[in-house]
Amino acid sequence: MMNWILNNLSTIIVAAILLIIVIMIIKHQIQTRHTCSSGCGGCPMAGKCHTHKK
Repeated sequence: MMNWILNNLSTIIVAAILLIIVIMIIKHQIQTRHTCSSGCGGCPMAGKCHTHKK
């Protein structure tokens, strides 16, 4: 088993790096989906996430 790991170490490292990058991209997409970065005018949740007092 250890011999197989050593023979494929570069592949394992590259796969781990790619997995980390994909997880970071997914996390970023989830975070930006829940924030109003361009104002509430174009946000479909504009009436629900902030209470506007008039």
